Amino acid sequence: MRWLSLVGGILGSTTCGLLLYAFSVFIKPLRAQFGWTTAEVALAYAICCLIFGLMTFPAGRLSDRYGPRIVVVIGGILLGVGFFLTSTITTKYQLYLYYGVIAGLGGGLVYLPPIATAPKWWPDRRALATGLTVVGLGLGSFIMAPLATSMINTFGGALPVFKYVGIAMLIMAVCAGLCLQNPPPGYKPAGWTPPAPKEGAPKSTRDFTFSETIRTPQFWLLYLAYFGGSFAGLMVIGHIANHGILEMTKAFAAVKGIAATAIPADSPELKVIAMKAAYATSTLAVFNALTRILIGVFADKIGTRICFLCTFALQLLALLVLFPAGKAVVGLCIVAAIIGWNYGAMFTLFPATCLQYYGPTAQGSNYGLLFTAWGLAGFAGPYVGGMLLDATKTYSAPFLVAAVIVAISVVILFIIRPPEAKEV
Repeated sequence: MRWLSLVGGILGSTTCGLLLYAFSVFIKPLRAQFGWTTAEVALAYAICCLIFGLMTFPAGRLSDRYGPRIVVVIGGILLGVGFFLTSTITTKYQLYLYYGVIAGLGGGLVYLPPIATAPKWWPDRRALATGLTVVGLGLGSFIMAPLATSMINTFGGALPVFKYVGIAMLIMAVCAGLCLQNPPPGYKPAGWTPPAPKEGAPKSTRDFTFSETIRTPQFWLLYLAYFGGSFAGLMVIGHIANHGILEMTKAFAAVKGIAATAIPADSPELKVIAMKAAYATSTLAVFNALTRILIGVFADKIGTRICFLCTFALQLLALLVLFPAGKAVVGLCIVAAIIGWNYGAMFTLFPATCLQYYGPTAQGSNYGLLFTAWGLAGFAGPYVGGMLLDATKTYSAPFLVAAVIVAISVVILFIIRPPEAKEV
């Protein structure tokens, strides 16, 4: 059962990755089919991220109370149905309802319970277990970006993709739920002894309750840092393919000595450019997945704080060079790899830090509330990126705003320290 919890986590997070992390490849075909603006299409992704993130708090509470299995199975049904219904849309409001609200709600129910469950089975490797549980988010986007782009080219539009992938997502998420259950009270892996308290620490400590957790300033500092990292990461994920298409189209047009708008929308050249831009999304996804496992190994050895500072500082630098890198697929993929690595690290480091600060007893509720910062950022980041693009016709302003917000998170993570342990 110890290993089965990881299988459930990988299946569930892969399903969520299919939902969330390749949406940028849908922006152009949806705009072409319905005549919507970038901001109008990006709003669907923003709503999905918001609902997804906000649902993790009740999902964590329900998982703590009723167990993870029933929560994930119900979420998987909602997720698959919402994604399938998106294939029937005729208005942008249907897109917002089916993809944004219904699929987003189901995704939030699927995502959180495995993260709270797996470390309970792996107290000897908590950060690594958390990383393995969320690795599927990167795997899902790695699969979805080229798959969706190929299907869009084959079907001549985006809507059939939602139908077929929605069926697959429902099956995967339900299977994930069936793999999950909490360990028995007092469970310890064979041969493992809990580490002794550090020198100067209370001899006997207890976990924080949820009400105690939310009264500590450290929790809300983590919340702000999570918002900053997620705002930047989700803005990039929601727009990187479109950014590559715009900049590589401009570069191609400049070589040909024509205006970018003079290139027919159905030209073979633009299809090639769209596939190249999808490579950046897939590259981001690969490193997003790899880091979730590897950063857990580092965090178990050197601590989460050092890992946090290194990844967030590197993310700041990557955001500053992302705009000029969009003109060539190689440069764009290199920067996408760096951003994917640092962004993916958050999903191991934040739950591991929450677990380290407050203990496993209320982890479902604690991390469920902490993860709502991702939901708020998921609404703000892609939508702000779309509005700034429509206003300025370039991605330089959105990426600069993202860099400033990440800089604030770097400061927060530099000053934060664990709360004082609770004595029994």
